[in-house]
Order: sequence, then C-alpha cells, then structure tokens
Amino acid sequence: METVVPQRTFADVILPPDTRRALDEALAQVRNHALIFSRWGLGERHTTGLGLAFNFAGPPGTGKTICAEAIAHELGMKLLVVNYAEVESMWMGETPKNIVAAFRAASEQRAVLFFDEADAIATRRSAGAVIPYDRESNTVVNVLLRELEAFNGVVIFATNLASNFDPAFERRIRTHVRFEMPGLGERERIWKVQIHPSRTPLARDVDFRALAERFEISGGDIKNAVLKAAAAAAGEPLPDKEKRIQQRHLERAVADVLAAKEVMRQSLFDDKPAIQQATYALEMRWRQALLVALCLSGAALVVALTALTLLLLR
Repeated sequence: METVVPQRTFADVILPPDTRRALDEALAQVRNHALIFSRWGLGERHTTGLGLAFNFAGPPGTGKTICAEAIAHELGMKLLVVNYAEVESMWMGETPKNIVAAFRAASEQRAVLFFDEADAIATRRSAGAVIPYDRESNTVVNVLLRELEAFNGVVIFATNLASNFDPAFERRIRTHVRFEMPGLGERERIWKVQIHPSRTPLARDVDFRALAERFEISGGDIKNAVLKAAAAAAGEPLPDKEKRIQQRHLERAVADVLAAKEVMRQSLFDDKPAIQQATYALEMRWRQALLVALCLSGAALVVALTALTLLLLR
C-alpha cells in the first residue's frame, strides 16, 4: 500500500460533462454522509453498509486515477493506494489478511482507500471451486465484501474491465462512474493543459485543434505524446534557445503512441493464417508418418504370413 498526499485537483483533468456531473454527485454523497446517517438517524436503522464505495470504470488513460486523487484532495484526506499485484501473496491465506490490513490502515489514517485495477481483486467467484487457487480467490472476494459492509469510509475502485466484477459488488458500490473517451473539445483542452503556459517553447505551426480533430485518443495518450514530442524537439541538433516543439514532433509522437498500442495488442494467436498453415503442415507430417507406419506394418504382416505358409507346406 502507498499513502499519497493528494496534489492533483479537478483542475488538472478534463472530463466529459456527464462524467464530471457523476463525480460531483459522488462528492455530495460524501459531504452529506454525516447529515444523512447521524442527524437524520438513518445510521440507527442501518448499522452496516455505511461506507461510500465508488466504481470508476472506463478505458485506460481517461482520468480515473487522477480523479481518485482529486476527490481525496477535495475532502482533505490522504489517498491510500492498493495495487493488487503487491497485495497478492504466494502464501495461502495471506492475501485476505492483507485486504483486512488495507481497510484497517485506511481507518487509522483517515484516508480514501483506492483499489487500482480492481477487477483483479473483485473478480467473479468460481462455483464449486476445486483447485486451491480458486478457493483462495473466492476467499479474497468474500473478505473484501465483508470489509466493505463494515467500513465507514470512502472506497474507490478503478477498472478497465467492470464486467469482470463479481455481481455481489453491484449493491455494495454506491455509485458507478463511467469514464469515457474525451470528445473533440475535451481533447483540444487536454492538449493545451499538457503544455506549460509560459515556459514550454512551441513553434508557431502548432495547432492543438487540428491534433484533436485528427487523433481520437485518450488523455493518457495525449500526455505520452507531448512528452515524446518534447524529447524529440530537445534532441534536435540546435542551440537550446532555438529549439521548439513543432507540429511534426507532436504528430510523430502520436503515431509512436498508436504504434506502441498495436505492438501491445499483438499476439501469437492474431496471425491466424500463419498458425493455420503451421498446423496444417504438422498435421500432414503426422499423416505421412502414420502412413509409413501402416505400410511397414502391412509389409511385416505379409512377410509373417508368407513365412507361416511356407512352414506349413513343409
């Protein structure tokens, strides 16, 4: 677990109107929590499930992590980041203990508990689990559900694959916030906020509107493209005072980012013709070997029958 003192705010992220509206409603729930459950008495009628759990679901690079930090900043709380890759243990029974420890730490530190890549931990339980791994995974989900019921704080799940969540989380998560790819206007603003307003040297041909119109990419991809473009411009064989980030640097950087995505999507199983050809060749070799074996077996049988016939004739 990593404790973060929030620095980024909602001013650091550009969101579609619907997403921002959903986040404002989530914040209103947190701010009115004491009013509803203390002054209005609902806490006496509902003794469990008083925590506020939010699910941020959407494609990578759409601002889920920044918004989790921004919510903690708005509430004046720390952000306790839980990465399942670090919470998961090779030892049986240790992962559920780590989950319990995360909730306990969030209570003690008065922190917003943030599960990044949450589909890895809140995954669907297996019915009739037989192997130890499935039983352990089911136990982790059960413990997480139990801790959510007992927790009286703020929990944020972030995922690119909300469909992988166990159905039991649906009623335990107070609000689901969909993070969508930015539209044209949002993309143009995202390009602009990545650049320092006074210190970043831009050439006169830089046109953020044209970049937003041409490339339908996420805010995370735009950030990576700006950093790549800056590195390319800084590497030009010119005096530092003459170096400028030009439109060609930005366009080439976006092309590199998109090419990297294609590399990550590649799989051995994507090349179907090649695999089919290799499978066909292997199958033909097996058939040939089987045919040779059958021929040899037949020849041996003929020789054996001939020898037996000659022996009987004698």
